[in-house]
Amino acid sequence: MTISDYASLLVDAGEYSGREDIAHIYPRLLGLAELKLNRGLRVADMEVTDEISLVDGDGTLPPDFLEAREVKNAAGIPIRAVSLQQLTNSYMGRSGIPTGYAIVGSTLKARPINDQDLTVTYYARIPALTPSHPTNWLLEKAADVYLYAVVNEIAIWAKDVEGASAAQQLLMMALSGLKIEDERSRWGNAQLVVGGVTP
Repeated sequence: MTISDYASLLVDAGEYSGREDIAHIYPRLLGLAELKLNRGLRVADMEVTDEISLVDGDGTLPPDFLEAREVKNAAGIPIRAVSLQQLTNSYMGRSGIPTGYAIVGSTLKARPINDQDLTVTYYARIPALTPSHPTNWLLEKAADVYLYAVVNEIAIWAKDVEGASAAQQLLMMALSGLKIEDERSRWGNAQLVVGGVTP
């Protein structure tokens, strides 16, 4: 497979789908494919660690934020995710070192209220492919995921049920391979620890 950038991805997607006649809408279909990938894909390459400054316990999430993986207070202690209702009820009017947080829209609300920095490790949106940004980590690591995602969108647009079903199956296989590779890289040399009392 010789997919190395935005242009070669769209050329190959056109050839695979047999629909080079709609090349003018490929960028839109690529955007839809990326939207769907961002909804479901969570792998180590998407993880980013950043600082979020709190003002009265609230901080603005990074623009590429998808989902929190871990949030730590200024002391480096992980704080737990709770519902907004629980956050409001449990910490009403209290101030101190944050021990809980909830995400509301693009705001992280940490309680008890504090004006410190939090360290947030989160899953970041896949950087969109464009002519001016022709590659990203996903295209470099798993070009087949991108290819089948775009081919699937082309088939959906063309109302080609059989083609969409075939592309969806190929996409699921490619995503499964990517997730297995991710798990192996994260846990490949991990050792099993058995809990409980040692005799």
